[in-house]
Amino acid sequence: MKKLAILSSLFIGAIAFAQGIKFEDTNFKTILAKAKKENKLVFIDAYASWCGPCKLMVKNVFPQKAVGDYYNSHFVNAKIDMEKGEGIDLAKKYNVKAFPTYLFVDGNGEVVHRTLGYVEENDFIQFAKDAGDPSKRIGTLKQRFENGEKDPEFLKNLAELTMYNDSEFAGRVMERYLSGKTELDRGDVQMLLTGAQNTDSPLYKMFQARKVEITKILPAEKYDAIDKNIKINSIFKKSYNADTKTWNDSYFMTEAQKFLTKDEAEKILKRAKAGRALKDKDIPTYEKLSLELYKDTSAANSEELNSIAWNFFENVNTKSSLEKAVTWAQESVKKNENYANTDTLANLYNKIGDKKNAKLWAEKSIELAKKEGQDSADTEKLLKTL
Repeated sequence: MKKLAILSSLFIGAIAFAQGIKFEDTNFKTILAKAKKENKLVFIDAYASWCGPCKLMVKNVFPQKAVGDYYNSHFVNAKIDMEKGEGIDLAKKYNVKAFPTYLFVDGNGEVVHRTLGYVEENDFIQFAKDAGDPSKRIGTLKQRFENGEKDPEFLKNLAELTMYNDSEFAGRVMERYLSGKTELDRGDVQMLLTGAQNTDSPLYKMFQARKVEITKILPAEKYDAIDKNIKINSIFKKSYNADTKTWNDSYFMTEAQKFLTKDEAEKILKRAKAGRALKDKDIPTYEKLSLELYKDTSAANSEELNSIAWNFFENVNTKSSLEKAVTWAQESVKKNENYANTDTLANLYNKIGDKKNAKLWAEKSIELAKKEGQDSADTEKLLKTL
């Protein structure tokens, strides 16, 4: 009976697993060929391994029976990391700049529809239905715009659909949409800020032109801070060569000092280099730059200190550097004690071999997790080893 119960539970689990989207485990060329043969579109979940919303879609939405039923019957499904393998070239080809992006392409590899972001089950199924309806596909919607469509809701939806992959077109749509509005609301401003990611964007020019209206909704100091960040991001894009993984320091410093002090520009550049080094897994460079950046932690908040301490725990093995990370975690705890930073402190103490303090802080972290309603399973596993 026990064996039957086990087999029954495994069978039920297998059925539950099979209810969600079934993704092809092969290369993109083969996926396109299959779609062409079956006269179906390809659905691509274009994701990145670090993307939180991508992980939530995998956990909450892709496994749903209704989602699986629709996507499995109407599409050949592909799940592709846009930062690895053939995904790198596909990201360039399909202009994927935000995650998760959902692409619907035909058997020839041409995009017929696209959208993005974390969405619940019903909206995700509606995306699929729109992709299958020629009247609701991106190409058709763009043609409606070119034919002079002025409906505000249509224009707003089209701008949201296109701003990440076709900012020039989205700028034209937003211009028509906003020209029909005598006053911006909070949603309009948010959409404008989402699209105005660099100074070359038409949406950024709109952001500048309508400053008076925007600052009725946002404080002037917040507007200025956003403006500064857009300028910095724009300079970064022109300062870093992703192919050669090299920085043009001179260009960055010259451009940044037009609106920043030299010290501010140097610090921001160093932070960017550290972040890029971590992403590229150049740990020695990341370690060196981070140690320089966090010699003085007085201006850093608790969350920032915990983040850098945890990054050192995960990536750095130099004992002296890990001991420095312990001081960052300690400072984080002093500024705002919580489950996350006490867990970081426990893990760091364990990594440098201080079992006594690791046990003390692991117990503290579990206690705080219960109070905060957090999952302490990983900390409990650590505690069992101490």
